[in-house]
Amino acid sequence: MEIYTPFQKIVLEHASRYPWWVAPDLYKLMHQAAMGSGHAVTDGEAARTWLEQELANLGEGADEPLLDPIAPRGEMLRVHLRPLVQKGLSVDALLDAFLKTANQFRGDERVLKGYVIQAVELADRSLIHIRLRDLTRYLSLVSSAGFPAVHHSEEFNRVYHPAYRVVAREYLPQEWVDSNK
Repeated sequence: MEIYTPFQKIVLEHASRYPWWVAPDLYKLMHQAAMGSGHAVTDGEAARTWLEQELANLGEGADEPLLDPIAPRGEMLRVHLRPLVQKGLSVDALLDAFLKTANQFRGDERVLKGYVIQAVELADRSLIHIRLRDLTRYLSLVSSAGFPAVHHSEEFNRVYHPAYRVVAREYLPQEWVDSNK
């Protein structure tokens, strides 16, 4: 029986859900899980405008849960916008959680590096759809650049049309968390 770390289980679940993802998409998952969403927010009004524009243009996308844990203890999540709208949940509550995460959560590069090691192990064992050579080449580039935040690949955007916000679970309404169990 294979034994995986909690983060490797998250990666394997995402690999199953997103078979067309590539190295930048996996790195984005790792970066968000360890570093949060701070890179995405310049000010509250800009974040609101960005969210409202995205909600107005959602269109079709992948079948995703409302809350998608991306860190091992579920402390960091992607809140997918399509299920948010379908459930009639508060956009203001999401925006508040997103802004609190951006302004109060402090990521840890050591945690990110640990996630990198775990993902490389999965690629080395051919357990994800990303070749080891492609992943290590990309990770070398982002490492030398200081592990910056990145965007999803064009392929990922074209195939899956992602629409979510990264938030710390502690800032979400408790009823959202409870209903997602």
